[in-house]
Amino acid sequence: MKKGILKMSQKERDRLRILSRVKAGEMIIKKASELLEISYRQCKRIYKRYREEGERGLIHRSRGRPSNRRKDPAIREAVIKRYQERYEGFGPTLACEKLEKEGCQLDHETLRLWLLEEGLWEKRRKRKKHRRWRERKENFGEMVQIDGSHHDWFEGRREKAVLINMVDDATGRTFSRVHEGETTRATMETIWEYIDEYGIPLSLYADRDSIYKTDRQPTISEELKGEKPLTQLGRALHKLGVRIITARSPQAKGRVERNHGVYQDRLVKELRLAGISSIAKANNLLKDSFLGDLNKRFAREPKSDVDLHRPVPEGVDLQRIFCFEEERGVDNDWTVRWSNRILQIAKANKTLPRARQRVTVQEWLDGSIHLVYRGKELRYRELDKKPPREKKKVTGVVERRSYRPAPDHPWKRWCHSRRVIA
Repeated sequence: MKKGILKMSQKERDRLRILSRVKAGEMIIKKASELLEISYRQCKRIYKRYREEGERGLIHRSRGRPSNRRKDPAIREAVIKRYQERYEGFGPTLACEKLEKEGCQLDHETLRLWLLEEGLWEKRRKRKKHRRWRERKENFGEMVQIDGSHHDWFEGRREKAVLINMVDDATGRTFSRVHEGETTRATMETIWEYIDEYGIPLSLYADRDSIYKTDRQPTISEELKGEKPLTQLGRALHKLGVRIITARSPQAKGRVERNHGVYQDRLVKELRLAGISSIAKANNLLKDSFLGDLNKRFAREPKSDVDLHRPVPEGVDLQRIFCFEEERGVDNDWTVRWSNRILQIAKANKTLPRARQRVTVQEWLDGSIHLVYRGKELRYRELDKKPPREKKKVTGVVERRSYRPAPDHPWKRWCHSRRVIA
């Protein structure tokens, strides 16, 4: 027998160890079949091949031979060529989905092996499983995780942007929009669109960013009312009855964190294929096709059929909810200051606040400013600059005379000895 290295599986090594004892006369074939958990006749066949061919006779005969179910080499060559032309960098699963739309049915594992052999893909170590995990919520809309993903979504075709992603905890259904930055305004716009699509969720699970949580001390007014300090977004969600839950680690909201990886793989490539290099067109792609296809593939059914999303209450205007709102004092000339702008309250208002009273200033997401007093909106006009105060004109010089008390003034009648002078 030709000398060399012989590769054997664990099962084949076990057979070699036991059958070598049979060959040495230390064990009978019946006992060997029991230890190998095979039939007596099969054990005799294997032992016969072992005596004739030696250790090589224990190796499976199909090892090293091409499979009878392998794909035609022409198909493999065409697929590899198409992958290099259009889908380079795509993962095997995503590439198979794209090839399927082009009429090529292929299993992702087959493509993965082909790419490994061609050096177009590398083995990736699986992440170690986290031993402690939180069970999913039972109802759709019970809790929605939200987070921003900073990434080069357009691969250098424009500046970097942020994807604000919302993932339902019970179903994994995702909703997202691309913005210039992770700001309060961008987060409000995304949540507003989510509510228009699904309704108002019960709670929002977010990180401890200043958009969701503030560390400032409560004002005197908040202390008197027993209220906690809220951010602008926190105030808006509080009005809608949405509870904000803040996570203390990225792993705590792992569902949305892992979902970022799906976007960074799939959305980047979809934007590349469509030749998109603007935020507006990227959001149109998300609305029209990407989110629907993504949720169809990866969303799951919740344990309960009850949808806990609530409709927007009748009479509630979301423009007045998702806005920047603060209280301001009215000056003596009925003007209010807001962001270095001077707003003159019109005299024609039926309900006119007095000087030094407080009014609510709202800056909507469209940039317009609204003044609210006792639940009613006030009419106003914006001044370019505040007119200077008029100074009193002095017509002549007024002579100042010193005051001299009368002789019978009490000051003169009272002496140091506290006796009245007669």
